[in-house]
Amino acid sequence: MNSKRLGISITCLALGSLACSAQVLELNLRTLTNSSGTDTWAAMEQKVRWDARATAAVVCDMWDAHWCQGATARVAEMAPRMNMLLTELRQRGVLIIHCPSGTMDHYAGTPARKLAMAAPRAEPKVPLRNWCGLDSRREPKLPIDDSDGGCDDEPRCKEGQPWRSQIATLEIREGDAVTDSAEAYYLMRQRGITNVIVMGVHQNMCVLGRPFSIRQMVYQGQNVVLVRDLTDSMYNSRKSPFVDHFTGNDLVTGHIEKYWCPTITSDQLLGGQPFRFKGDTRRAAQTSR
Repeated sequence: MNSKRLGISITCLALGSLACSAQVLELNLRTLTNSSGTDTWAAMEQKVRWDARATAAVVCDMWDAHWCQGATARVAEMAPRMNMLLTELRQRGVLIIHCPSGTMDHYAGTPARKLAMAAPRAEPKVPLRNWCGLDSRREPKLPIDDSDGGCDDEPRCKEGQPWRSQIATLEIREGDAVTDSAEAYYLMRQRGITNVIVMGVHQNMCVLGRPFSIRQMVYQGQNVVLVRDLTDSMYNSRKSPFVDHFTGNDLVTGHIEKYWCPTITSDQLLGGQPFRFKGDTRRAAQTSR
């Protein structure tokens, strides 16, 4: 990749000043690549430096409640760590875009909602849709069967739409934006943002399909990464490939790393260890985290 593609701040790299370095995100991007003609995949890592001011963090559908009780609990469990990451990114100059789909009435009249609505419309490279499903031109079917909605609870929870807002644990601060539409891309274009850090739920559904998230941002030519320790999947472990929930979640992460974009972990910016769900009792050596 060339320096423009990686979103590197050439000026800061040349100057090497403390002021500039404070605005640079040093990331280790992980992808899965395969040898030509084989189905053997290997993890590849690449260190990059992104200009924070040319970067947005997109928070996908971290609702206050989900129809699946297990999904609601996992969102609540990861939210404190996610809020720490958003605080760090905000302090470094990254634009925070909160995207709790279907809850815009809750934010009507707020500064964050007004900020998103005020962004001038920009012509996308590829038309932005409300939903972008699996793209058979560049990806096979997902490695998990989520045809039943993916609730891992037993008995299965009753589907519905109980969400009313983003989970309150995630702070919405001055300068943040709130949207659930193409406004996110308009904000990026308005500010010259070419790098997108995606986190939230669920990676086999909304994280891939929403107009502000992975597939559609990749189509626009943005440099996209997923925070793989701050996401989850809707997967019922009683469905194919009949693995535990967290292994199924890792399989979806691998699908994204193969066909869509690299991933990072929150410790790259916060230090310490990557976030791990308390229900994930697998040995660390057995996971892709």
